[in-house]
Order: sequence, then structure tokens, then C-alpha cells
Amino acid sequence: MPTRLKKLESLLYRLITAPSGVAEGLAAERELGADGLDAIVRGDDRLSAQERVDIYANMYFYRILDALKEDFPATVAVLGGDSFHNVVTGYILEYPPTEPSLLYCGRYLAAYLRDHPLRDGASFVADLAQLERAILEVFHGPDAAALGPDSLRAIAPTDWPAIKLAVHPSAQILALDWRVSELPRAVEENRAWKPAERGAAKVLVWRRDARVFHRDLERVEAEALEEVARGARFAQICDVVAGHADVENPVTAMNQMLARWLSDGLLVRG
Repeated sequence: MPTRLKKLESLLYRLITAPSGVAEGLAAERELGADGLDAIVRGDDRLSAQERVDIYANMYFYRILDALKEDFPATVAVLGGDSFHNVVTGYILEYPPTEPSLLYCGRYLAAYLRDHPLRDGASFVADLAQLERAILEVFHGPDAAALGPDSLRAIAPTDWPAIKLAVHPSAQILALDWRVSELPRAVEENRAWKPAERGAAKVLVWRRDARVFHRDLERVEAEALEEVARGARFAQICDVVAGHADVENPVTAMNQMLARWLSDGLLVRG
């Protein structure tokens, strides 16, 4: 019985997810026998066996489409509903779901959009999708106790050069080619959005108190945070800040960044 059930489940999955529809999927099933699908799925005067399976096939696609619309609202706004529908149709063929959870469905959408012809009118859309995916991943990312100011005040001044901090494990720093940070906010707030401008940008995405935030990083802060993420000692991080020609007072700059990181709940113990 378990073997028969497994075969039945596998057959229905192949039919429901067949790229060209249930009818063509059936044509490829050579082992169904003379009665075909009717021997497995009961039809009636209202719906044939194939029409019943078609319902599940449509539900499969539209459930994924709806989930991706929820995960990528700004991408939908830029491409338009019809174009996004077409993108998802091709995307599922190239990247069929491999996990039970819908959380993972959009994992490769940004990569898929980088060479998609529909991006020609909005070359920034792949970076936008990458940012929206990061926002989702950060929301669901691992948790850890963030450091507060009091925990750092307890460190003796002589020990500061050697201490190691770490970036919260849920946070991400994105390296993008387009300045897309404002687009998700505009769409979320129902404001008119403008096409993103081209320009290299480092974007920090982090979570605090179950809310996800993102902002562009100035070059010095991006490099300092990347040093933190690499496990550098505090003295090395300060050297990075001091090495920037546009930083007039490295001590003040470092103190301001550290205060902001602590306020954002961005740091954990290294």
C-alpha cells in the first residue's frame, strides 16, 4: 500500500506541475494503462478526471503567484501585474519549487530577472527584487541577543583594541548597481515611485523588534561594518575608519557609528 500511494502521489505531482498543462502531462505518462487517469481520479457529468486535476494544477500556479506578489510588491509595481504574471510563469519552469514551504519560492527571482527581456524597460528591477528578497530573509532569519550600550561600557579601556564584535546573524549587506532603496518604501506607503538611478550602493537590511529596516550605507560605514562581519578586532575597524580621507575626526565618526549600530540592535558578541 505505501508503494502504491507513493506512486500515486508522484503521478499527481507530475501532472499538477506539468509545464504545458495536465493534458500534455498525461500524454507523457506511458504506464497509466488503457483507462488512463479515469482509473485513479473519479470524474462525473460535471467534471472529467482531467478537469478535476486541472483545478489543482491552476491552484498550484496561482498560489505561488499570489505568494510571490506578497513577497515582491515593489517588483510587481514596477513590472505591472500582467508582466509579473508572465515572469512567474517562466520562472517556475526554470526554478521549480524544491521546498515544501512557499518561503523559498522566490529565492532565485532576482537572478532570473537579470537576463529577462521584460527588464529592458526597468533595468533596476533585478536589484529591486534582490532587496525585497533580502527583506523577507532578514524577517525570517536567525535570532540572537543584541548588544546594548551597558554591555560595552563594562569593557575596560585597555581591552577595547582587542575586542571582537559581530553583525547580527539575520542582517545582510547588499552590493547593488542601482539605488533602489526608496522604491519599497514608496510602494508600501502608496506613494508615487520614481525609477531608480544607476549607481553602486551598499544597502544594510536588518531586523529590530520583529520589524525589518533598510538603508543605504556611506562608504566608510559599509567598510567598517564589513570588517565587523569578517571578525576584525576593534582596532582594525578603527583603522579602516581613520584611513578614509573624507573622515575629519575618526574618533567621532567611530563613536557615532557604534552608537547607531547599538541603537539599531545590529551588533552581537563576537
